[in-house]
Amino acid sequence: MVQSLSGQLLLASPALMDPNFRRAVVLIGVHSEEGAMGVVLNRPSDVTVGEAVPQLEQAVNEREPVYVGGPVGQNSIVFLAEFLDPTPAGLLVLGRIGFPAPDAGIDELTEATARRRVFAGYAGWGEGQLDAELDQGDWIAHSAVPEDVFTEAPEELWSTVLTRKGGSYALIARMPPDPSVN
Repeated sequence: MVQSLSGQLLLASPALMDPNFRRAVVLIGVHSEEGAMGVVLNRPSDVTVGEAVPQLEQAVNEREPVYVGGPVGQNSIVFLAEFLDPTPAGLLVLGRIGFPAPDAGIDELTEATARRRVFAGYAGWGEGQLDAELDQGDWIAHSAVPEDVFTEAPEELWSTVLTRKGGSYALIARMPPDPSVN
């Protein structure tokens, strides 16, 4: 296994054509010998929190989009937040940002967190799968910053992070989504 990528971003390489991950930016929550799990940060859906999970309206504005977190378990909700108080956090992955404990209540999460996002599903990899994809060049790893997670411009996140990475990646960031129309 390569070094754990927990708390890092994975950016889909331009060659990765899987529609689930084309130009995706994934925040990795867990990466170990057993596999990996994360959420796609730059895929807001047309469905709002109020429509999909009204019970979370107390914690998340009802007009906020539900993000497509990945192709696995899209009928399940994944909650990601910036914790002011880490007590209800189950897993912190980037400073104070992480996933709540399974037994954390909505009231507790509302009081203990500053910013929140709701995802439908997640991205998951089995044992050795992510490492193999990294070896093939399917993913570009880069450090995450809190503003990546809660960006107001998710459609620009892939290009923004590649530009920040610099060098030839900044050139890749300017590639049109479909180079054939260039």
